[in-house]
Amino acid sequence: MNPAEAKVLGFAGYSGVGKTTLLKQIIPLLSAQGLRVGLIKKTHHDIEIDKPGKDSYVLRMAGANPVMLSSSHRRAIITEHREIREHSLEEELSHFDRTGLNLILVEGFKRERFSKIELHRGSLCKPLLYPGDPSIIAIATDTTFPVEPNIPRFDINSPKPIADFIIDFINRHGTE
Repeated sequence: MNPAEAKVLGFAGYSGVGKTTLLKQIIPLLSAQGLRVGLIKKTHHDIEIDKPGKDSYVLRMAGANPVMLSSSHRRAIITEHREIREHSLEEELSHFDRTGLNLILVEGFKRERFSKIELHRGSLCKPLLYPGDPSIIAIATDTTFPVEPNIPRFDINSPKPIADFIIDFINRHGTE
């Protein structure tokens, strides 16, 4: 498989809607169907995954960039952005190792145009994204709407139909 063939599909919604909760239920369902799934999660926080005092942290603070932590179980690559700003999904994907992946799920980047599923909970009182974003291909919600959307609608609390939709989407649209 060509690494560039992994399909990219996002999960977009406002904070607190349950993106991570749903993804942690969907990923095992997709994996059970033989898909190799990667994930990119957008955060607005200044993350620090390394630990102060550890050699890798000290060497990174000394100016090494990037720094790779490698063990028999996993690797982590820590790269400092040259400028502090929001980076686009395209920029982040250019650094993402797609080797062996069929699918890259993206949590966040809701304002960018790429295929994504909107997550919506009526209790959050937030506006729907799909009417203003033609790249939203489905919506998962816990509410009904006065007018049915012109895209597939799923129960946000039922991950299996959403996983089935993703598999069908990959089969219908192939790879990028």
